[in-house]
Amino acid sequence: MFILELTYTAPLDAVDAVLPAHVAWLDEQYGKGVFLASGRKEPRDGGVIIAVAENRARIEEIAEGDPFVTAGVCAYRITEFAATKTVPALEEYRETVG
Repeated sequence: MFILELTYTAPLDAVDAVLPAHVAWLDEQYGKGVFLASGRKEPRDGGVIIAVAENRARIEEIAEGDPFVTAGVCAYRITEFAATKTVPALEEYRETVG
């Protein structure tokens, strides 16, 4: 499982100009089962996405396709972790560490 932290690198008006394309990209990733949750940070200086994929390289490839990245208005920090405990709704994503 991955935590993707987005940090805006441009003024909010530049971010907002790309927001519709970013939301469409989010919807596409949700449709593929990659993203589990997402939202903006408070204060509004970026966002957070919880995602699943077969490996880090795949997540990095997906993040590079974000319109926010291609427009140069945000940077990503990707953290991989083993979700060894979850709520029942996320049980299929639990991992064992061994």
